[in-house]
Amino acid sequence: MGIATAVRDLRTVEALLTGAEAEARGSGEATPGPEHLLLAATALPDGTAAAALARVGTAAERLRAADEAAHAAAAGTVGVGAATGEPALRGPATGPMRSTPQAQQVFRAAVAAAKAARSPLRGAHVVAAVCDLERGTVVRALADLGVDRARLRDAARAVSG
Repeated sequence: MGIATAVRDLRTVEALLTGAEAEARGSGEATPGPEHLLLAATALPDGTAAAALARVGTAAERLRAADEAAHAAAAGTVGVGAATGEPALRGPATGPMRSTPQAQQVFRAAVAAAKAARSPLRGAHVVAAVCDLERGTVVRALADLGVDRARLRDAARAVSG
């Protein structure tokens, strides 16, 4: 791996992690999960995550809405009222970046896939890693959208270069 690829990967990692944190805070959560990594990946300049979602007939906006609905439904099943109109967390996060164990798993898998392919880290690597999850909010959100995860994984691999 050359220095240019390493610098590009560092910029991608920074954009991905800060984007995931912003997505989480925007939805009122302090800790990013895999759904937030996926949404952040759709905003990466390489465009591969958004392209993979488009290949299966969805987009980040639809995913964000399905994610919010899945969170509300999960809160209802444990006896917590759905948080409608709850304000987003304001201001930048302070302290070290934290994420859920599932988000860490997705991030590690995406980095490993890029490394194995000898390719720069791309949003499509995050998409493919999310597709390997078996449960969680992002899995429910994709199912609610009618997205077949195997088909989305194939789309992500096709656009990852």
